[in-house]
Amino acid sequence: MAFGARPKLCEKRRNMKNGEKSIQGICFGEVLWDNLPTGKKLGGAPLNVAYHLNKLGVTTRMLTRIGRDENGYELRKVCEDLGIPTDFFQYDELLPTSTVEVSIDAKRDVHYDIVYPVAWDRIAVDSAVLEAVATVDFLVYGSLACRDEVSFQSLLLLLEKARFRVMDVNLRTPYFGPEKIHKLLAYADFVKMNAEELHVISDWNGATEAYTDQQRVDLIMARFAIQEAIVTYGADGAVYHYKKDNISYHFPALKVQVEDTIGSGDSFLAAFLTKRFQMQEGVQLEEVLEFAATLSGFVTQSRGACPEYNDEVINRFQWLHPIFNGGQKQQ
Repeated sequence: MAFGARPKLCEKRRNMKNGEKSIQGICFGEVLWDNLPTGKKLGGAPLNVAYHLNKLGVTTRMLTRIGRDENGYELRKVCEDLGIPTDFFQYDELLPTSTVEVSIDAKRDVHYDIVYPVAWDRIAVDSAVLEAVATVDFLVYGSLACRDEVSFQSLLLLLEKARFRVMDVNLRTPYFGPEKIHKLLAYADFVKMNAEELHVISDWNGATEAYTDQQRVDLIMARFAIQEAIVTYGADGAVYHYKKDNISYHFPALKVQVEDTIGSGDSFLAAFLTKRFQMQEGVQLEEVLEFAATLSGFVTQSRGACPEYNDEVINRFQWLHPIFNGGQKQQ
């Protein structure tokens, strides 16, 4: 895949709008209310990904667990209103719906206080769920929802059945350690992580301070047989790594007025997966990354992780925030 030839990520035409096979996915993990300084907002990384996938036309069900309480009833109703399928929502009779206290510091960085245990720590699986996971195109999962052994073991059963496994690393102190993270990585076909998570995981696997980020990614992808990875760098953009063709490709972030960074990485992942799985013949890797950067930029300048938008809104946003320089191959 030569960069001088503007590489194609996928050769097979898969265009939903032209009546071909529709793409479907499942997101596994936490759903919650983020208690922000400005009010209560729907949250949870896998839920954010599911929201954006559905907004972009990829039917994606959320597999999670909520409490049989007012927060849970309201959360499910809001998800339904947002177009997120809730047929795989489970109710817990004992544990509450998750709430998270969120604070934003002077640098606009976000900090979370995540209560334990809550309903999504007890996600269960049955034959219907296992059958569904085996038939959809991809399963998105994170690491936070595995802090409890019940949800962790449920996820392992799903990973055995899934056709394509997308791990969205989400290291939240004190709810992570190398043993579980390594086991989850061993199943992954595709991984998204931020720069800090890249350093933590690669350090666990023998990286030293002398390692470049490229060497760190190579180490992780080789150790766990991962085919694709995205490392996000906030305002410095993201790097996509494709093992098959030995590609590492940097793409800049849009320069926008930051409202908050909640969900920006989740929207990037959703947009990337949408283009990856709905790829038309001739669509270039640069176009995939530009689309992901555009949606992420829109979310970054919006309040909360799940702002309202449609094609017209995103097209106008992209017109107002053009990316002139595109991406470039990493040396």
